[in-house]
Amino acid sequence: MNNNFQQRRLDATPRGVGVMCDFMVKKAENATIIDTEGREYIDFAAGIAVLNTGHRHPKIIAAVQQQLECFTHTAFQILPYENYLSLAERLNDLVPIKGKAKTTFFTTGAEAVENAVKIARAATGRPGVITFTGAFHGRTLMTLALTGKVAPYKTGFGPFPGSVFHARYPNALHGVSVEDSLSSLEDIFHCDIAPQQVAAIVFEPVQGEGGFNVAPPEFVSALRKLCDQHGILLVADEIQSGFARTGRLFASEYYPDAQPDLITMAKSMGGGFPISGVSGRAEVMDSPTPGGLGGTYAGSPVAIAAAHAVLDVIAEEKLCERADMLGSQLIETIQGAGNPAVAQVRGRGSMIAVEFNDPKTGKPSADIAKDIQKRAMEQNLILLTCGIHGNVIRFLYPLTIPDAQFSKSLNILSEIFRG
Repeated sequence: MNNNFQQRRLDATPRGVGVMCDFMVKKAENATIIDTEGREYIDFAAGIAVLNTGHRHPKIIAAVQQQLECFTHTAFQILPYENYLSLAERLNDLVPIKGKAKTTFFTTGAEAVENAVKIARAATGRPGVITFTGAFHGRTLMTLALTGKVAPYKTGFGPFPGSVFHARYPNALHGVSVEDSLSSLEDIFHCDIAPQQVAAIVFEPVQGEGGFNVAPPEFVSALRKLCDQHGILLVADEIQSGFARTGRLFASEYYPDAQPDLITMAKSMGGGFPISGVSGRAEVMDSPTPGGLGGTYAGSPVAIAAAHAVLDVIAEEKLCERADMLGSQLIETIQGAGNPAVAQVRGRGSMIAVEFNDPKTGKPSADIAKDIQKRAMEQNLILLTCGIHGNVIRFLYPLTIPDAQFSKSLNILSEIFRG
């Protein structure tokens, strides 16, 4: 079946849906993919950071099956159900937000971000939103406006919603200091929009598509102080960094003195089932009027059941600690290989990435990253690239990956990186 897959795909689906692999999946289990011709692959993509708990974790499957025996859909705003409330209560206790928190659920990460903007505007009565270069916040028109990378996401889709401005995200490797970033925020306040007209600053504690760039603590502290000074809400986009990936349930836990007002979450929240959410300070979350938030499938009872199981698995299998352990092993392997093209290895926990520069020119090299990705695929190891220059490999293995399979993967990577 794989043989004619590409032609069938081109005939049936638009070219705008880019597809990386030239084979189709038939079955998946934990960190293993099996294609339609019976070949096995090790999955270091995890559905783009969706499967921290692996493919088809038995506890998640059991929770979903139990929910399917009851009902599949009512729309919470029409006929509410208990597991929605209990998940909100659990997250309200877990999110690193000062004071009483409230949570509401949606279906996709982009929906979560859009609703965070809506909530921030309702709470402040202001229109402006500031995000950062290299940011990725979604593919809807509003979230594309927030996204700080043009190709391929924004190409041909403008104009985008207004009152959105981009500051520079700190990136020492590319010569952008924390001071440079904060100075660019001040430039926005002087040249584009007064701070008294800004509803929210939206940032990723660890940038996802931007290349797994970690926000320096002094930067996040400065954002918190700036927001407090001007009455701006600080929104942490944790869609890719949440649910144990960074060694904490949320990456914002690394910044205890700079807690956000709102947190967006999705991806690994549902263990493979589509669900997203926004948690925030109760008085902020209550700003929209009744009916202002929601959606037909928002907080699907099936996905809610899966999310409960995800939280159980993270706690019971100590996945935050495991993320730290696996990430340390990965970093040691990459650094030990001594590849001269490696410009930087960075990340938190198991949200690890490697950036490549041409050793001769010192410039970002997407070709080297693609070659690493290609050579890994030849050994049935699936990797993803990212970064504004496409020169970064990110590693998104399930945190539940068996030790023997992870060791095998590290051996493959060591061989490839040694050249």
